[in-house]
Amino acid sequence: MQTMPAHAAHHDDREIETLEEFDATVSARGTLAGYRVQAVDLTNRTRELLSTDTAGAVFLGCAMREDAAAKIRTDGALVFPPVPGLPFDPYRGALYAPDELFASLSDGYEATPDARAYAWFQRTKADGDIYASMLRAVHDDSVSDALDELLTGARVVGVMGGHAMARGTEEYAGAARLGRELARAGFTVATGGGPGAMEAANLGAYAAPFEAEMLTESLELLAKAPHFTPSITQWATAAFEIRSRRPRGGRSVGIPTWFYGHEPPNAFASHIAKYFANATREDGLLARCNAGVVFLPGAAGTVQEIFDNATPNYYESRGEPTPMVLVNRAHWTERLPAWPLLKSLARERSMEARIALVDRIEEAPEALKRLGG
Repeated sequence: MQTMPAHAAHHDDREIETLEEFDATVSARGTLAGYRVQAVDLTNRTRELLSTDTAGAVFLGCAMREDAAAKIRTDGALVFPPVPGLPFDPYRGALYAPDELFASLSDGYEATPDARAYAWFQRTKADGDIYASMLRAVHDDSVSDALDELLTGARVVGVMGGHAMARGTEEYAGAARLGRELARAGFTVATGGGPGAMEAANLGAYAAPFEAEMLTESLELLAKAPHFTPSITQWATAAFEIRSRRPRGGRSVGIPTWFYGHEPPNAFASHIAKYFANATREDGLLARCNAGVVFLPGAAGTVQEIFDNATPNYYESRGEPTPMVLVNRAHWTERLPAWPLLKSLARERSMEARIALVDRIEEAPEALKRLGG
């Protein structure tokens, strides 16, 4: 049903991101010369490291014994040791899973790696520490690399919309049905990864493999914790309850940021590409939506995303323009009249045939199909 390829099939074949890949490479090739080994615990691979050529290799955040590290440095390899005391791994080889970011949720959200990474970000940002900003940049680059690997060959549709959309509302249910329909049509749903409209679309993709009643039941259950304020713990716990009742949901991507730290990631995206730098995150999210973007009603952030998406479509800087579907006529022509401006921009450009305004969320998949040719 969904076409998101398996992880690690497509990355640079000189990259080693798991212990299995490490063992397979050593036994098949007999050398690690020129390889990049990323965030793999090599504490129990001392014998292999001591007996294998590692000239020109780079080890990023790999735990290893001191004698192994000394030997591979002598070989001419570069060793970037793990950074102690960090609430995140800057060299990580894969995207986050909800279980990882929300580990220890039973002790309250503040205890989770997600909240601890945000607290570290606030503290180091205030100090203006060059080392901390370097670690953030390395982390975000590792996340982008993992995201590219995950999405190789996927047809990605973005669903953008505000974080204020509450569970239990008709709008939230509509966004969830949209996510389900897109996933069932073989698209990979990508969102900004946060609450509200973003969570609803990721929930819909999670519900895609199940019968329609599963989504209806989930919407009822979530309505009991409608918003992530006052308690992120309660809001997230409701989502994990659905995940444990119905495990093995459909896959989708959430791309949130610690820049908006008050806004937690949602637990329905199977893969979470969380960034420190919001500019990298915004650009990366839209650049990867190669099959189009649906814009649900939102405020400043969603308006920004419309024009962040329109600019490369206008200049064709990423190749052919991709479909843009704005949902809710009154919102985008009266409350925040982005549509007339988008339409004027598109006039007599090739993107003109790739934009649409629909009134109801149910019309979005058909409009996407029409615009996508």
